Amino acid sequence: MMTEALTNTHLFGILLTLGLYFGCIWLRKRHKKNWINPLLISAFAIIIFLTQLNIPYEHYTKGAGFIHAFLGPVTVVLALPLYRQRKLLVQHKYSIIGGIISGVAASFISVIILSRIFHLNDVLERSLIPHSVTTPIGIALSNSLNAVEGITVISIIITGLLGAAIAKILYKILKITHPIAKGLTLGTAAHVLGTTKAIEMGETEGAVSSLAIGVAAITTVISATILQIVGWY
Repeated sequence: MMTEALTNTHLFGILLTLGLYFGCIWLRKRHKKNWINPLLISAFAIIIFLTQLNIPYEHYTKGAGFIHAFLGPVTVVLALPLYRQRKLLVQHKYSIIGGIISGVAASFISVIILSRIFHLNDVLERSLIPHSVTTPIGIALSNSLNAVEGITVISIIITGLLGAAIAKILYKILKITHPIAKGLTLGTAAHVLGTTKAIEMGETEGAVSSLAIGVAAITTVISATILQIVGWY
């Protein structure tokens, strides 16, 4: 009863989330290890904490929901670096548009091919199609495809977390150094979570990633609609 009284409060979810996140940031600064990703580790730590102590998810979201409410305003704030780097974006407009379209195409093709390889049913395949767009758009697209909303949300979260976590490692391995290339890949593949990592890298990366989120989402919706029209789904 004492545990339930403590967890079933608005402060519990907020303090748990912020405590684990900033704790991971402290560890990363102390040990100077890139693999200590605050976003990824804190997310899994929260899952383990709740499941091991049998704390209802509803108790956690009572407070953590306030943090989630800031997602909209934060997304709007992303327009600031976009505005500051507008001349650079116009200068490289064809490369940017081509990169985003290629990224969306790769996202679709990879889901279709892997679904066929692992013999996933049509519902699971449709549920994974929106994995690289922002959550609100992904949910709407999932519903229009008659997919499972929960699976879509999980795939979006995992894609964003992994994209933000392994981005620097992949750039180092593949020797990707251009800021526009970094921003394009993070925004197109890992949506908002990837964009937060892009902003850490630099303003140009953040601006391009912010643009990629919107264009990739629109392209994904249009592509999925065309597939529906031609009878693919």
